[in-house]
Amino acid sequence: MFDLVVRSRRVVTPEGERPAAVAVRDGRIAALHPYEAPLETAEDVDLRALPLLPGLVDTHVHVNEPGRAHWEGFASATRAAAAGGVTTIVDMPLNSVPPTVTPDALDAKLRAAQGRCHVDTAFWGGAVPGNVEHLRPLHERGVRGFKCFLSPSGVEEFPPLRPEEARRAMAEIAGFGGLLVVHAEDPALLAEPAGPSYREFLESRPGAAERSAVELVIRLAEETGARVHVLHVSSAACLEPLEEARARGVPVTAETCPHYLTLAAEQVPEGDTSFKCCPPIRDGANRDLLWDGLARGVLDCVVSDHSPSTADLKVPDFAAAWGGVASLQLGLPAVWTEASRRGYGPADVARWMSTRPAAIAGIPRKGAVEPGNDADLVAFDPDAANPVDARALHHRNPVTPYHGRTLRGAVLTTWLRGRPVDGEPHGTFLLGDT
Repeated sequence: MFDLVVRSRRVVTPEGERPAAVAVRDGRIAALHPYEAPLETAEDVDLRALPLLPGLVDTHVHVNEPGRAHWEGFASATRAAAAGGVTTIVDMPLNSVPPTVTPDALDAKLRAAQGRCHVDTAFWGGAVPGNVEHLRPLHERGVRGFKCFLSPSGVEEFPPLRPEEARRAMAEIAGFGGLLVVHAEDPALLAEPAGPSYREFLESRPGAAERSAVELVIRLAEETGARVHVLHVSSAACLEPLEEARARGVPVTAETCPHYLTLAAEQVPEGDTSFKCCPPIRDGANRDLLWDGLARGVLDCVVSDHSPSTADLKVPDFAAAWGGVASLQLGLPAVWTEASRRGYGPADVARWMSTRPAAIAGIPRKGAVEPGNDADLVAFDPDAANPVDARALHHRNPVTPYHGRTLRGAVLTTWLRGRPVDGEPHGTFLLGDT
């Protein structure tokens, strides 16, 4: 007897799409049976020709609670995640107060999140100047790795690491087999924008600054043996050093984000700072190269970098506005809109947005529709028109560059460990090997 059976002629598995009946017992995928197999179950859902995807794993989410919950809190962020087919998030350590750079700060984060999560939630710790002694204790408490900046973060309580500090943190992290995730921009190559326009903002953060920082991260990884992950790659200039490092066996992975794959600098309306993020959205030719890097596996995954703020911080001046794109609920349809246009299928999107993020962050039983995994599932209509109204999203603040756009594809149902996400928070904390 099963608790749930979900049937689809297009179940997206690690081997590709296949007709199957996904049988669920006690929150786990018990078996994949033939699509038309008669099965004894409490509930039987037949999606027919609609794809069934693994729940997405978004490893780059700024929740901001405690301390800045008016920007985004656990209840609103995880509701938005579930509505977008995301069943696991990993919370970034900065923008909350205190930032997650000590065990006590992690405790504060856990208290703030307790009973408020609609999806499963894991946590990154932070690597900042002077906290090397806290890295191993945070690792032992179950954080997935450590976030650092090589350039200013935008909040004074989370300062960047200088190269020697980064080397020291990486040596410590290598000692216990951890992971460092890096905001890679070289501060020496950044400048203050010359004016309020998007063009001036873009010129102030050139692709060369990303590449220089990525090259530094690779050198330090080779010196220390640390495993590193490059966050939110926006510049195709980073692809060459990443590919060469992989060929040498350097343990480096990299991600990009929906806004870099679906938006382009020439489309940014003047004064619309919902598009502002760091590193910035670059031109259409660069976007094409990022898609090529993703297809070749130089870029491993696509995650949101959901970095929201209140609307008043998005002043119509690209030099002064807060930098961050709010898109947690929209990542899947945004990426699918562009991916399908370029000839990619649901299996590609599942690999980029579920399987690979789970593997990089070391989250077991997530990221694939296969027996033994958690029954995190998404019924997805790939052809549905999806007009975006920022006011209708579950994000805390109605700010997103996708407002007014019509995306392709809609999430119909999200199951977390075999239960539909229906408004009652039943997410769990994923700490350590959980």
